[in-house]
Parts: sequence; C-alpha cells; structure tokens
Amino acid sequence: MNTIASTKLTQAQWLMLYQRLAKDYPHSVLILRYRCKEVLGFTPRTHTEWFDSEPNSCIMLDWYNESKKTFFILKYSEYFDKNSH
Repeated sequence: MNTIASTKLTQAQWLMLYQRLAKDYPHSVLILRYRCKEVLGFTPRTHTEWFDSEPNSCIMLDWYNESKKTFFILKYSEYFDKNSH
C-alpha cells in the first residue's frame, strides 16, 4: 500500500480553510473524523514541531485518497503554500 504524504498548514491557513469548508460542506463533515475522511479524503491533526527549544504548532492533513487530495488541493489552492504538499 502506498503512503500518501501529509499536508502541513499553519494555524492561520487552517483557520481560513476551515471557515471556507464550513460554508461548502455540512457541519458533520468537519466535526466527525470518519465523515471528513469519507467526504474530503483526509483527517486533520494538530502537530507540534520543536525549533531551538520553541514549540511550533501546525495542522497536518493526513490523506487517505490520492485523487481526493489532488482535487482538494486544486479546489482550495489559495489556502496552501506551494511547498506545503
């Protein structure tokens, strides 16, 4: 089974993207992990990286479907850095 790379977002990027997703999808898609995975192809998780003893919190989108990932990134490309996926 091939592993699909996770996508890293800043907290600010995730907040803007989440607000847009809340307009585009029913609330249940965003609050239930299995619905998010089923409909959007990913589950979000909080991740903390450490740089020089300083925590840096970010959001990782863990993908389960390559075609859904491609479609999602094309549809919502304005919320992603070009190096984030």
